[in-house]
Amino acid sequence: MAISSQNEASDYYQFDDLLMPEEQALRRSVREVMEKEVAPIMTTTEKGRKRRRTGNDTAIRGDGGASDRVGSGQGASGSRRGKQYAKLLPLQGYGCPGLSITASAIAVAEIARVDASCSTFVLVHSSLAMLTIALCGTEEQKVKYLPSLAQFHTVACWALTEPDYGSDASSLRTTATKVDGGWVLDGQKRWIGNSTFADILVIFARNTTTNQINGFIVKKGSPGLRVSKIENKIGLRIVQNGDIILKEVFVPDEDRLSGVNSFQDTSKVLAVSRVMVAWQPIGIAMGVYDMCHRYLRERKQFGASLAAFQLNQEKLVRMLGNIQAMVLVGWRLCKLYESGKMTPGHASLGKAWTSLKARETVSLGRELLGGNGILADFLVAKAFCDLEPIFSYEGTYDINSMVTGREITGIASFKPAILVKSRL
Repeated sequence: MAISSQNEASDYYQFDDLLMPEEQALRRSVREVMEKEVAPIMTTTEKGRKRRRTGNDTAIRGDGGASDRVGSGQGASGSRRGKQYAKLLPLQGYGCPGLSITASAIAVAEIARVDASCSTFVLVHSSLAMLTIALCGTEEQKVKYLPSLAQFHTVACWALTEPDYGSDASSLRTTATKVDGGWVLDGQKRWIGNSTFADILVIFARNTTTNQINGFIVKKGSPGLRVSKIENKIGLRIVQNGDIILKEVFVPDEDRLSGVNSFQDTSKVLAVSRVMVAWQPIGIAMGVYDMCHRYLRERKQFGASLAAFQLNQEKLVRMLGNIQAMVLVGWRLCKLYESGKMTPGHASLGKAWTSLKARETVSLGRELLGGNGILADFLVAKAFCDLEPIFSYEGTYDINSMVTGREITGIASFKPAILVKSRL
């Protein structure tokens, strides 16, 4: 049974019918938590332009809050959910709920529908940091770290980007030097979400012996580790992005991620993560459409409901069409992953295209609200700003387009062509 049209105006093509009963139940459960417990906090936080420590810690980190419920799989059929999926994310066991990538993606979209910052926090923590440990860590590391992370008793971040290496992440300069009993890390990282309060940091550095990228787990408070918050962002303002400085930080051998031996290993994590990130723009667009749909019916101008004007209906229909297409692309991407057919190009196209279409959709929503579209009270302006960093992170639109372009043409175009001296 589909979610009520009163609460789900954006599900015009009844996408809910494509979901398994357990996935439908999860979707309803996450939506209920987000609307009842998180939305009031986010509204207050946005108006106050600062992170309310007590409220957000309860809602985001755990203690019965949104992420705690989503992560633990509360809701109908929670104990049976993991048995019925074709292919699960590697986050199975160790206290993890064992959701399929489709179920996880739906949860991400429902979180982003109410607040993109909250969904980014969850994604960095689970689809990057936890997933790296699950895919590339030893059994001992999984047992040691994943149960606490799964319950949000501890929080993780994922540090790949550097001040001088964003899109060109494979050229990173942070170094890892082998010493007796472990490794010494030196370098800098930038734009690292959750880093200012993370209990563990997944750090990528270049092995000075092999010149390959390796992965490490660094604990909060390690000598030589310093993290500072990046201020004055216009989007995802609740997310704590930070600059990380590593100065002779010692990491014991037991915290070296043995499965990360090249940038290709990092790319495996990014491919899965991009599937999840592709659902953030979907959720944001859904939330904006649902809000505009209500607004146009309730507000009157020139003696008539705004919904009665042809131009407004056209914009609303264009937004709705974008969302139906975005949802179906995201759903198909999940099914490709579950069947083992997904390629990096598939994931990159999904992330690039949904973020592009969401940009258009949210822009139309801001237009429909007129002057109210720039007020925090209606949250459309917030969604408008939150979408901008999502358009850029996990690979910009251009970089993801080139990943797919390389796959379909066989030609890499990441670096400018070498200029050939003219014979004329």
